Amino acid sequence: MRRYSIKLITQMRRFVIGQAKNLIDQTRRQHHHHKNLRLLSLLPPFSAASDSTTLVSSSRLLSSSSEMSASDSSSSLPVTLDSINPKYARLKIMIHDLVKRRASFRFFAIVIFVVLGGSQVLKCEYAVRGEIVNIAQRLQEELKTNKDAYPFDEIIYCNIGNPQSLGQQPITFFREVLALCSHTALLDESATHGLFSSDSIERAWKILDQIPGKATGAYSHSQGIKGLRDAIAAGIEARDGYPADPNDIFMTDGASPGVHMMMQLLISSEKDGILCPIPQYPLYSASIALHGGTLVPYYLDEASGWGLEISELKKQLEEARSKGITVRALAVINPGNPTGQVLAEENQRDIVEFCKKEGLVLLADEVYQENVYVPDKKFYSFKKIARSMGYGEKDVSLVSFQSISKGYYGECGKRGGYMEVTGFTSDVREQIYKVASVNLCSNISGQILASLVMSPPKPGDDSYDSYIAEKEGILSSLAKRAKTLEEALNKLEGITCNRAEGAMYLFPCINLPKKAIAAAEDAKTAPDAFYCKRLLNATGIVVVPGSGFRQVPGTWHFRCTILPQEDKIPAIVNRLTEFHKSFMDEFRD
Repeated sequence: MRRYSIKLITQMRRFVIGQAKNLIDQTRRQHHHHKNLRLLSLLPPFSAASDSTTLVSSSRLLSSSSEMSASDSSSSLPVTLDSINPKYARLKIMIHDLVKRRASFRFFAIVIFVVLGGSQVLKCEYAVRGEIVNIAQRLQEELKTNKDAYPFDEIIYCNIGNPQSLGQQPITFFREVLALCSHTALLDESATHGLFSSDSIERAWKILDQIPGKATGAYSHSQGIKGLRDAIAAGIEARDGYPADPNDIFMTDGASPGVHMMMQLLISSEKDGILCPIPQYPLYSASIALHGGTLVPYYLDEASGWGLEISELKKQLEEARSKGITVRALAVINPGNPTGQVLAEENQRDIVEFCKKEGLVLLADEVYQENVYVPDKKFYSFKKIARSMGYGEKDVSLVSFQSISKGYYGECGKRGGYMEVTGFTSDVREQIYKVASVNLCSNISGQILASLVMSPPKPGDDSYDSYIAEKEGILSSLAKRAKTLEEALNKLEGITCNRAEGAMYLFPCINLPKKAIAAAEDAKTAPDAFYCKRLLNATGIVVVPGSGFRQVPGTWHFRCTILPQEDKIPAIVNRLTEFHKSFMDEFRD
């Protein structure tokens, strides 16, 4: 695709919005209430090859036993058709008009981008792939041509939760099933039974039987393949002990698109705010900026192991409201990223009660649910907590995000995940489905893996013993690496590091000398970024400055993954220790 200039995009945006306004005026004269608008009943197929299942009326696709009427007076849910982003309705009208005009799919995609927030792109930042990573990639290229260019022979990327890039092996059963589903001819070969486990062959057949034409290269239903959503719902029910509905599951390319979809739904202007933890994963600040909203920060308490205090939530909520901001949702990351804490069950109950009382959607980022490393903590989903408190569909609006990129599986590149959407009325869910339909569907390999993650081998299955050995081996090794790095960091002058209870990161605090802070100011960079750049150039270790995640003003941190393999941890500790001593000696006050 050609590169469109900012000027051209601006002109297009003005044209599109003008056209949309005209269409909205016409539509209002024809329709007494906008809930009668139905995207999917207006759209013809995108092409002759399109999967017809994605074009069936959304009202029928979204029917379920848990569905509620928008007019149900007993519901006190915070999201209604009148309170969601009006761009959703505008999008429906524009899609209809573009289809009537036979617009090309390329122009169709550009228009959606422009209308739904193209002007916010410049405000969007994503630190984990920012400036320091760009420097690291340049150094890596230089090392290829000159191995003696720097005092290290490789770049060690500790900046991002990307397990397999650092040597973690995929789970054999998952990959066997995926291989058989992707290349179905293998299932007809006699040799396959000697190369693949019997339960992986059986599971592959079961999955393929749920896909029309057994075609993993075709589009699926926009929410995801029904049989795979059934498996995920069953896995959620087994985990939580409470019913789960496959119609509540929206399959996504990793958790990030689900977060974007919910921000798009909830944010219509800068007067809409989302409560986010500080430090936070940059996806949230970037997504809020991209959709034109306001991030309302609540600070985690580092002194108490990155605790989440309800008093802090109340304080920030009241301050935002005093500024005229309508706070729409509370985002909670558990286990925490970048902080690595695991919330206590009682704390989670307080959070659910807070959202219920204040009328907030609870956005539960639970992608690290398998990554818990300490015996005194356990993961509980927020849905399990809410249901155990007696809150059902009509009481709390909750969106839970899960991904195949983390846990013990680490399938980042396969881009699979889902969000479970509960406590929303049928007309609002219809709007969520509408945007899922615009994306056609998430990728099928990711859908298959997401179903496998939530329905792994069971006792008695051919693969069970090897699966458990691989899973426990990865998780126990991660726990060891976390402990080793935590202890090493706490031995360094001026550094304190809370224990890594879960997730994949450590977030140590650095007490930088005044001379180092002054040097950073001279270099026109944040002090922790200054430290991280110096660390990279001296050791080849890539970490992310805390300023990329936001932090309490006047404090400095960096995020380091625990993902390098165990045999590399001693070298990382030695390089970091030598660098830090040299840095402190150079800038000591």
